Amino acid sequence: MAKPAWLRKRISIDNINAIKVEHILKDGALHTVCESAICPNISECFAQGTATFLILGDICTRNCGFCAIKKGKPNPIDPEEPKKVAKAVELLGLKYVVITSVTRDDLPKGGAEEFKETILEIRKINKEIKIEVLIPDFKGDKNALIEVLSASPDVLNHNIETVPSLYPIVRPMADFERSLNILYWTKEYDSSIITKSGIMVGLGETKEELYNTFKMLTNAGCDIITIGQYLQPTKEHLPVKEYVSPERFKEIEELAYEAGLKYVVSGPFVRSSYFAHKGYEKISEVKSK
Repeated sequence: MAKPAWLRKRISIDNINAIKVEHILKDGALHTVCESAICPNISECFAQGTATFLILGDICTRNCGFCAIKKGKPNPIDPEEPKKVAKAVELLGLKYVVITSVTRDDLPKGGAEEFKETILEIRKINKEIKIEVLIPDFKGDKNALIEVLSASPDVLNHNIETVPSLYPIVRPMADFERSLNILYWTKEYDSSIITKSGIMVGLGETKEELYNTFKMLTNAGCDIITIGQYLQPTKEHLPVKEYVSPERFKEIEELAYEAGLKYVVSGPFVRSSYFAHKGYEKISEVKSK
């Protein structure tokens, strides 16, 4: 299936600021989800001096059918990684930071301690920096989630990725209810933490399924949803069932608002961390009124 005109985007790391970001990341031996997941927005975000840090290595223990990140046996974690990320944040002069990871089912708490330590190290540099964590499901371990939340991230993001009926194909090692619980438990622990999730379209989901999914997210206390087009990373990954038009993305956005979500970002190139600071600012404004 050929990509339509609205999905053609040039990816090039040639901006001076983008090159600076790349050098700082390489000097610190750090990974970004921008590179590992082959994000179409990489040049745009790097040019703005932003990046989503990928901790706990770049090899995932799960085999999701949509994801470009490498799968297999992960390397041992780097105990200095939290400090390295904090140093990179300082060098880049970031005011809003997104921290994510591969899924590490091989670790006792799925890497929750490392998320916590990374947040704390960044806070040592500057307590005013806003921190968003995009976490895996920790196999449904509530205590692991609380470990992360105890460091007081400003935004807790956990992507549900798709509608429940497609989980066996898209996320065979995950569970929809388990993912919803991550969002619900976060609000239960601290209602002031902004919660966020993301979903891909173009995998065969229906309008009704999308609405029902948005409604379940709302009921779980989710504040923000990002909605983007699924793009097949390689021929070995799931095929695209539909390239959703920009007009339909607008309709899906309206559907999400109708279901009760407070802030919706919907479009072909939208990814979970794309302009993440804007969602935080929007929800913060609403809360302050």
